[in-house]
Amino acid sequence: MSNPFLDFINLHNGEEDKKKVLENVTASISFRGSNFWILACAIIIASVGLNVNSTAVIIGAMLISPLMGPIVGAGMALGTYDFVLLKKSVKNLFIATVVGLLVSALYFFVSPFKEVQSELLSRTAPNIYDVLIAFFGGLVGVIAITRVEKGNPIPGVAIATALMPPLCTAGYGIATFNLSYFAGAFYLYTINCFFICIATFLVIKYLKYPTATVIEKKREQKIRNGITALIIIMVVPSFYLAYNLYNEKKFVKTAEDFISTEFGNKGYTLIYKKLNYQSLPKTIDIAFLTKKFTPAEIEQFNKKLLAAGLTGTKLNIKQNGLNLQSEMMDDPRASKNEVGEKDIIISSLSSEISRYKVEDATLMQEMKILFPELETVSVAKTQQLVKADSTASQIILVYTAEKSVDTEKLRNWLSARLGENNTVIVAEQQ
Repeated sequence: MSNPFLDFINLHNGEEDKKKVLENVTASISFRGSNFWILACAIIIASVGLNVNSTAVIIGAMLISPLMGPIVGAGMALGTYDFVLLKKSVKNLFIATVVGLLVSALYFFVSPFKEVQSELLSRTAPNIYDVLIAFFGGLVGVIAITRVEKGNPIPGVAIATALMPPLCTAGYGIATFNLSYFAGAFYLYTINCFFICIATFLVIKYLKYPTATVIEKKREQKIRNGITALIIIMVVPSFYLAYNLYNEKKFVKTAEDFISTEFGNKGYTLIYKKLNYQSLPKTIDIAFLTKKFTPAEIEQFNKKLLAAGLTGTKLNIKQNGLNLQSEMMDDPRASKNEVGEKDIIISSLSSEISRYKVEDATLMQEMKILFPELETVSVAKTQQLVKADSTASQIILVYTAEKSVDTEKLRNWLSARLGENNTVIVAEQQ
């Protein structure tokens, strides 16, 4: 008696003739003629998209890329024990990979724009989630290939598994001599290739495709053991990277909460923020529009990091606004900073003005009471050149008066009032 649920999910429903599927897969393996030119064009388009940080261009390169052919062919060859097809698939995938690396590396080498963009960065640190995407994307791809009505999942698989962008990112790593970018991107590319291949192998086995050659049970077991070992080798580093990603996300969230609690909730305007999880110790770099902190206050904030759960972390509060401009321009994630370059310049100018401004609303009122003979008064801070290489702050008061003024008494009072010994009193001629 048939089970309605099993019949509903049965992959044999709507299945294409196995011989025809095998012919189609075999035909898509080779990189000759039109396939080679399509591959070369896809590489250039993907490299341009990564270079200018355009998601739309990158997706276009994914859709036209013919890289899925030899990968699916390798999976089908493993499932049917067709070692001739396996050799041909691996050979063509190797050629496509080398061509992809060389063309993309050449493009990035001659390109005048070598800044690291977010689309490039996102493909340099794969993890277990990329394994899952590659595997289930591969399942969708091979199921679609084995259907009579193909439908439209192939473009979706191309986008999900994203074979071309990591390959071109690895080319960028070669062009810029950045080994970490190359290693991360090429590992992501290898993950995608391998798990699409494994997904294809499993579906082919499930659909019971006929084997090309009869092999002994012992040899078949060796093949399966080899595949299992390769899966473990591929997956274990991705688990480590996923764990590292989890810790980094946790650090970022805790740091954001700390900044919000200690600074944001107190009304301080944040103009720069950079969290570095990879450094030793981990760092939190921040700067504010006008607020300045003493070294003692900064030290106190660093002590609070331990209580907030940010062990092994150092807080750096940057107090010189103009020096932030170059840092923000050099930071590939500069778009995530709170404000732009104009705000930094405003902050610097505000700091410069505050150095010369006498901020005391009651000063003039007190002066008018104590020295009623004064008619007009101007007070300002200035810098006095003491030696060729040093300056000292100075208070200058300029006044007008019809009656005589006890300038010595005025100087002593103003010095005591503002806490500045170097005070100059100047009578302006009416």
